[in-house]
Amino acid sequence: MKICNNFYSGFCFKNECEIFKDYLEIGDFIISGFSYGAIKAFNQALESKARVDKLQLFSPAFFQTKNEKFKRMQLMFFKKDEDAYIKNFLENLKDKSTKSIENFFKKGSFEELNELLNFKWSKEDLEELIKKGIKIEVFLGQNDKIIDSLAAKDFFKEFATVYYFKDKGHLLWLQKLE
Repeated sequence: MKICNNFYSGFCFKNECEIFKDYLEIGDFIISGFSYGAIKAFNQALESKARVDKLQLFSPAFFQTKNEKFKRMQLMFFKKDEDAYIKNFLENLKDKSTKSIENFFKKGSFEELNELLNFKWSKEDLEELIKKGIKIEVFLGQNDKIIDSLAAKDFFKEFATVYYFKDKGHLLWLQKLE
């Protein structure tokens, strides 16, 4: 199992950087993250006093288009039955072509879910990263069942190079057509 430096894991994930090996760049001055981990990578790049050349965001957790009722319901369902919520979440990540993700599973917490649902991506903060000379790349799948990837694409396109894959979901693996 490969562990990448400067890579932040998604909700219910650990050491999953190899999932993104087709796109992920490894380097001392590159920070990257998947989904919930994209928030962590973003904050790290924003707060870092050290040199950062590139920020790679894979299927960034983007829920600012969802209303408060949606967010409350997600949290309520998680509190009611964590295991059922996580099982459903993981099923929404996969399709028939998805490789096994068991090796990357780590049970997510209520606090992590709350943070990712309520995080607001800031245009001002993205502009600050650009002023710092950081190149931003965002990778999204059109068939994403977790986030509204079209809304995310429209939001990030002003600040980043956005790769929008019509045949991929949240994990950015090829989706088989039936």
